[in-house]
Amino acid sequence: MTAAAGPRVVVVGSVNTDLVLRVPHLPSAGETVAGSGLLTLSGGKGANQAVAAARQGASVHFVGAVGDDDLGGRQRRNLAREGIDLTHLATATGLETGLAMIAIDAQGQNMIVLSEGANGSVSVDQVETARALIESADVLLCQLETPLSAVRHAIDIAHAKGVPVMLNPAPARPLDPALLSKVDYLLPNETEAALLTGLPVAPGHAEQASLAARALRAAGARCVLVTLGGQGVLVANGQDTCVEAAMTVPVVDTTGAGDTFVGCLAVAVAERRLLMDAVREAQCAAALKVTRLGAQAAIPRRDEVRAFMSGGLPNAMEAGSPGQGAPRS
Repeated sequence: MTAAAGPRVVVVGSVNTDLVLRVPHLPSAGETVAGSGLLTLSGGKGANQAVAAARQGASVHFVGAVGDDDLGGRQRRNLAREGIDLTHLATATGLETGLAMIAIDAQGQNMIVLSEGANGSVSVDQVETARALIESADVLLCQLETPLSAVRHAIDIAHAKGVPVMLNPAPARPLDPALLSKVDYLLPNETEAALLTGLPVAPGHAEQASLAARALRAAGARCVLVTLGGQGVLVANGQDTCVEAAMTVPVVDTTGAGDTFVGCLAVAVAERRLLMDAVREAQCAAALKVTRLGAQAAIPRRDEVRAFMSGGLPNAMEAGSPGQGAPRS
């Protein structure tokens, strides 16, 4: 399937199947919690962000891998239905499709355990086959659920051609300045910012996040956006930092909120929009997403986001626990 018309976003990333259970509270170490309402949904940071970008009108091209199992076929069909170009989505022989086990508590917060499966097979050689595509992109979007060597190669290709690079460093791992210096937009949450810098960043603590963001900019990243959950997003672009507050909405499920934010922001970057205008719209998309259950299926389309920005939550919106909708994970 050919991607839709619009700014070209190339995503190098993961594809997962999400197994989701509702729990009364998230378990602590050694604790067994009874769950209910098992759902099998489409997920993976790369795929979620690709869907978010496609639903904002971008021409999205995906570089990644699924297994040769039934779940891989299902995820391939799901992405194709979104109009995402899958020319560079490989099928890894003998490997299972990536899997995420997700527990969601009564407040909509989640706990996630990943099995990388075929995502671990994405290689430098596979990325190299997409060189021309990456070089002609309006933005390259990567995460860290695929091997760092492949991500690094994609970033090298984009940076050499002046293509804006966005990196969501999740799951977090140490990154060297040589790589960070090629990242135009770095988008960690508090936990990831803490791991990347070695600095303490408590959930929702804007001052600590600001210090971490400045350290990441000093290490080479041009613009750093730290997602703070219910507190919003801290933006460090130049000498100053600011926090764009989250919107207050009924929270049903925070899974995929951060991916929605990142995917929507990628489209705005590809459209060369003003940064803070882009951040506000991506925040609205993430807030709207948390009012719905699931990751990919709950990501809003551009017309929904624009309507939300103009008039607030739709009357028919499914209600959940009171809270603030904002990206974190």
